[in-house]
Amino acid sequence: MNIKSPEAFRTISEVSKDLALPQHVLRFWETKFVQIKPIKRGGGRRYYRPEDVKLLKGIKSLLYNDGYTIRGVQKVIRENGTKKILLKELQNISFTDESNNNTENENKISQHSLGETKRKKLMNVLNDLVELRKKLDND
Repeated sequence: MNIKSPEAFRTISEVSKDLALPQHVLRFWETKFVQIKPIKRGGGRRYYRPEDVKLLKGIKSLLYNDGYTIRGVQKVIRENGTKKILLKELQNISFTDESNNNTENENKISQHSLGETKRKKLMNVLNDLVELRKKLDND
């Protein structure tokens, strides 16, 4: 099998496989994020630069891992630019207002702990769900 250089351009099928996303999702993202600009050659074939692939990985991470909406990612790009998204994978940057105002150590702690009131609310929701599950199982 022919292995490409990291600097080589990628076809939409290669990027689709690499990111585990359908090709139509990549085409859709092109319409929502003007920063994604693959080179189009004859017949409309798309060729993604390495920077495009990194940006797509960052967008995918924000959407699928961090729970952002498309509008939320657009806002992050507007406020922080694409360079921070490209670095996100390396530095695990959080784009919420709370974490941008705290030190790095506080970021790590706040990402892994909940306030007592939030924890209680979540426990109540969990208990309600367990009770509902029991009722469903009994029926």
